[in-house]
Amino acid sequence: MGLYDRVADLPLVIERHERTTSERATSSGFDRATTTFHLHGEGATGRGEDVTYDTEEHERLRDHELALAGEYTLAEFSEAVGGMQLFPEPPEREDFHHYRRWAVESAALDLALRQADTDLASALDRTYDPVRFVVSSRLSAGETPPTTDRIHAVLEEYPDSEFKLDPTAEWTPAVVADLVEVGRVRVLDMKGQYHGTAVDTPPNPHLYRLVVEGFPEAIVEDPAITDETEDSVMWASGRVSWDVPITGVDSIRELPFRPTWLNIKPSRFGSVASLLETVEHCLDAGIRMYGGGQFELGVGRGQIQALASLFYPDAPNDVAPGGYNDPEVPAGLPTSPLAPPAGPVGFRF
Repeated sequence: MGLYDRVADLPLVIERHERTTSERATSSGFDRATTTFHLHGEGATGRGEDVTYDTEEHERLRDHELALAGEYTLAEFSEAVGGMQLFPEPPEREDFHHYRRWAVESAALDLALRQADTDLASALDRTYDPVRFVVSSRLSAGETPPTTDRIHAVLEEYPDSEFKLDPTAEWTPAVVADLVEVGRVRVLDMKGQYHGTAVDTPPNPHLYRLVVEGFPEAIVEDPAITDETEDSVMWASGRVSWDVPITGVDSIRELPFRPTWLNIKPSRFGSVASLLETVEHCLDAGIRMYGGGQFELGVGRGQIQALASLFYPDAPNDVAPGGYNDPEVPAGLPTSPLAPPAGPVGFRF
């Protein structure tokens, strides 16, 4: 039985729903807003988080009517949501449709599991394992040239931390040398697959050579393949990973070469079916996975941790507790690996 087949027929009763919005400053220099969907039915509540990157879209959602109430199976509800107008007006970015659909479907999965008095691990016949995580960051946002002060601040408080970093054209050989000496960089996010966003990073052949050669064991995520960068990318092809392009099984087949690694961000898939079918494809094909997030502020953070725990617990998962994204490094945060839940229920961690 396939992974999705194990949850597709779960009964789901939604009596009403509500939405709440949260906002928080981040270490990347922007304020993050998200909306949590709360689906209520039969004395239980399921939650899912909309990670759309536009605060105005969250404000518009407050007065937008959605007819979610009814009795379904999880698969029937997914089909219904796929035909709904989840935005009052078409959003500027197509991927926002996936983000909001994931919020609604993940809330429904959480509710269906709770109404069945079970949890996702039990439903999928898997177990929750301790989750290794990395700390994701840019270097000292706003400083040119960048410094490694942020990395050292994290290490001073949490000496065993590992990192997922976003190289930029301002990186110098001295910066790379410092990070190499630190010895804890596990993933380099080149952000070469973003287009029309605030984090677009144009391909820089000098930067690609600098980091690909400087970190010979680190995963290289989302490189842009151009005539100038192709040699560096292909030299590191055995550790190249993809994130932005991955929205389902078909998107894997469209990659320029067979991947060794993929970053699994559930919000990019939109539906529970697409997510689980992709995870199963990777398991069958021997493609290694690690978890990723979108600065989730609430239940979404626990859900990406739960998926990492079930399917890729030992990978360099970008699912650190939210405090690691704060502008100032707080004390007392959980460290890697995260312990699995003692009494799991629903789709939570």
